[in-house]
Amino acid sequence: MALPDFHAELTRRREAGLLRETRSLTPLSATTVAHCDRVLTVFCSNDYLGLAGDPRLGEALASPAVAGSGAAHLISGHRPEHEQLEAALCEFLERDSALFFSTGYMANVGVIDALAGRGDTVVQDRLNHASLIDGGRMSGARLRRYAHASVERAAAVVNAASGGTLLATDGVFSMDGDTAPLAGLAQVAADAGATLMVDDAHGIGVEGPDGRGSVAAAGLGQSQVPVLVGTLGKAFGVFGAFVAGPAALVDYLKQTARTWIYTTAPPPGIAAACALAVDLAHREGWRREHLADLVGRFREGASRRGIPLMSSSGPIQPVPVGEARRALAVSRALEDRGYLVTAIRPPTVPRGTARLRVTLSAAHRRDQVDGLLEALERVL
Repeated sequence: MALPDFHAELTRRREAGLLRETRSLTPLSATTVAHCDRVLTVFCSNDYLGLAGDPRLGEALASPAVAGSGAAHLISGHRPEHEQLEAALCEFLERDSALFFSTGYMANVGVIDALAGRGDTVVQDRLNHASLIDGGRMSGARLRRYAHASVERAAAVVNAASGGTLLATDGVFSMDGDTAPLAGLAQVAADAGATLMVDDAHGIGVEGPDGRGSVAAAGLGQSQVPVLVGTLGKAFGVFGAFVAGPAALVDYLKQTARTWIYTTAPPPGIAAACALAVDLAHREGWRREHLADLVGRFREGASRRGIPLMSSSGPIQPVPVGEARRALAVSRALEDRGYLVTAIRPPTVPRGTARLRVTLSAAHRRDQVDGLLEALERVL
């Protein structure tokens, strides 16, 4: 089979405003970077608690005597730092057991593949993260999707499912910033005898009591949501991911989750830094308080200036633009004014719903938020 015409496809994407490119950004502070001899204030990072640049995490990262683990967990790569991190997650999230994965993508794909297969059904929200969707596709199970955040449609799909049923949803949706109706979904799962899985990558550390996430905010625990996935590279500011739940579930995943079994264990320094980040996120509640103040300030200022926002009460504050090329143009105009806000375009979001995904951090100052609002008003 002949290879695709790469040049033609890249040209088509460029003309449609859909070409994606990387660029090298040099951090200058917790909220600023240097790029092409310019200083930009970053409003598109997932560093919600402002921990990524904390020097204490840097010290923990460098504390182990070795740089890498050298092998998979089940060979010789499992270190005390990994166990300490998993214990810290259990205590923080009030769960029996936890398993440290290299990335959120690997966690979601590995967990779904382990829990569902031929003859089973995986039911998902239409706006779930790509890793959840891909996990459903690769598992071999039937993948069924329901209208975004609709408990009624989720119930209809779950009740029509055959075989074992896994109901999976984002806790906080990464591109819209809204929260799943978790209490309703938990009831749907309980009534149908299905298993509920929540990927709370954007909720843990930020939402709920002590930052324990959207599941805790909904008043749910391990019995209602046995499969909880989270990441350590967003609110915790480091790298990696985890699944937390009943001990039997985690032990089963150690036997069956291919993305955990057949890969080198993360460096012990990463695990040490993650464990400290979990502790800091728990103890330093002022980070969430300041972040909530900034979210309120941004939404109030946007309303006053006539800047459209999507419905979100957290640090993800999408500004809808519509067409991909316009979103790209607005993003570039903001960059000319000293603000880095990435344009989110298809296929990450549906056609016609391109947006600026403004994200706020506890490291931001009020005057930086005010400056962004002024720039947005002028550009839009």
